[in-house]
Amino acid sequence: MSDVAVPTEAAAGERESRRPSSSAGVNAALGVLELLVARGPQTLAELARELGLAKSTLHRVCSVLVQRAWVIRDESGRYELGVRALASGSRTARLPIVVAFRSIAAELLTKHDETVCLAALDGDDSVFVALEETSHPVRLVTHVGSRTPAFASASGRVILASRPSEHIVGEYGGRPLVTPTGRRLNGLAELNEILERARQEGYAENDEETAIGLYAVSVPVRNAAGVTLAALTMCVPTSRMSPARHGRIVEDLVASGGRFSELVSWLPAFTVGADVSDRATLAR
Repeated sequence: MSDVAVPTEAAAGERESRRPSSSAGVNAALGVLELLVARGPQTLAELARELGLAKSTLHRVCSVLVQRAWVIRDESGRYELGVRALASGSRTARLPIVVAFRSIAAELLTKHDETVCLAALDGDDSVFVALEETSHPVRLVTHVGSRTPAFASASGRVILASRPSEHIVGEYGGRPLVTPTGRRLNGLAELNEILERARQEGYAENDEETAIGLYAVSVPVRNAAGVTLAALTMCVPTSRMSPARHGRIVEDLVASGGRFSELVSWLPAFTVGADVSDRATLAR
């Protein structure tokens, strides 16, 4: 009678450990979707390089995403967002924070007729999640999903100002901080000065640091726990700014940010990459 190898419990456990865990698969799938949102169409090799995963693993993940219509693969083999991912974006307008934003933005547009945006932090980028445009022909040309470096944008700065100092050091210490228009900040020291000023004044500014000819000012939107959820921002061409108008816009935006915070005080923290234990420390 020949010997028959019977799998031992240890051997079964070893095989199980070699299988990708369900959480690893979920992380890989979300990583693919987030990269496609941020970068657009990607090849399998590009996805593997950016996510640090084996092509074989990503091929299995992408195959499932293609089957479920979250991703498509074009004739050249590049992956792109599919109809299900695109359709999910249609729900954005019904999110509670966006519904609240519409009413606040309408008030600001009536008073100032300048583009009003709602931004959230995604990693080290500030991302527009909703906007209402001015009627002026000269305006900021942007769209929902538009990204700017958080350290350079008014919206990103006002959110970063609510983070503890160790977070800022860990994220930006030793990095060259060059804005999209080419201004180089004097390292972490200047960034900390900018964030401290935002804490003291209750708002953050950006004067031609993300786009030439653009001034932006942002205030925090907080929940009842004091966590900064997002930033309420007004974008104004520098040609339409004056010291007197600057004062009126800042005053009204700060007041609107307070009303906005009351409307969404019940919401939990949702900012990507945020520590939900963080508490805003902006000056009252």
